[in-house]
Amino acid sequence: MNPKKLTIEKIQEALRKQQYICDRSLATVVYLSITIGKPVLLEGEAGVGKTEIAKVLAQVMETKLIRLQCYEGLDANTALYEWNYPKQMLRIKLEEVSGRNREAVETEIFTEEYLVKRPLLEAIQSDGSTPPVLLIDEIDRADMEFEAFLLEVLSDFQITIPEIGTIRAKLRPYVFLTSNRTREIHDALKRRCLYHWIDYPVFEKEYEIVMTKFPQVQDHLAKQICAFMQRVRQMNFYKRPGVAETLDWASALVTLNRYELDEKTVEETMGCIFKYREDLHHLKEELAGKRLELDQMVKESSGLPA
Repeated sequence: MNPKKLTIEKIQEALRKQQYICDRSLATVVYLSITIGKPVLLEGEAGVGKTEIAKVLAQVMETKLIRLQCYEGLDANTALYEWNYPKQMLRIKLEEVSGRNREAVETEIFTEEYLVKRPLLEAIQSDGSTPPVLLIDEIDRADMEFEAFLLEVLSDFQITIPEIGTIRAKLRPYVFLTSNRTREIHDALKRRCLYHWIDYPVFEKEYEIVMTKFPQVQDHLAKQICAFMQRVRQMNFYKRPGVAETLDWASALVTLNRYELDEKTVEETMGCIFKYREDLHHLKEELAGKRLELDQMVKESSGLPA
């Protein structure tokens, strides 16, 4: 897809063709990011589609997806580049055997041939006709020091390697940062980004997502699934399920050849929805107390007939 011919509507439709259902507000942020070249910070609960939109956009733009998974202790070297020390040492040993001067060899082993590119450098040095999509996933899991390091990279999209010099991006990558809000992101990083909060979908949107991903699901079952998920997200669970769990559950029910939900089916497949023992126990209590009436939930969650 040609970035110069993009519109908000075209982005929304292209994402839909790749089975990603997004509202106009999210499509607008994606359009602005591509057009004005600013990173996007996506926040929201786990499983609502933050990571997925970067993956799908890479398919839409027919470009490479470069992913940097953040974690505690992630440092600049791991994200940028490392020297291939085993290859360098082998070269030194081989040259010593041939009698070459060690100091002369050491000047030759600090070149791009011996450089191991990590995600940030790979995104900056990308030489394709279309900018890559750079996904910096779960930035809230990284340390504050790494977040501060990102400020310069996201501002200038250039890095300096002492042995080689400054490397600048020929094409500014499309950058998406995601956060589950395990900690607050610093204002300095937020100011460099466009921002969008992805919330849990309403019943109608979740129903559309399920039917788009799994058109073989019976209509009544899809309504029951979405109504059930809408209800449990309003209840006191330790970890509320996201859209990812909805799709896992729908896939499991299709595999099991189920055409509607009942208490037995929910009990047998609740491991698709909840991943904590306390939540599983709580759900069993709710089912035992008849506080989760499936068809009634469909009526309450939508204007659609049960």
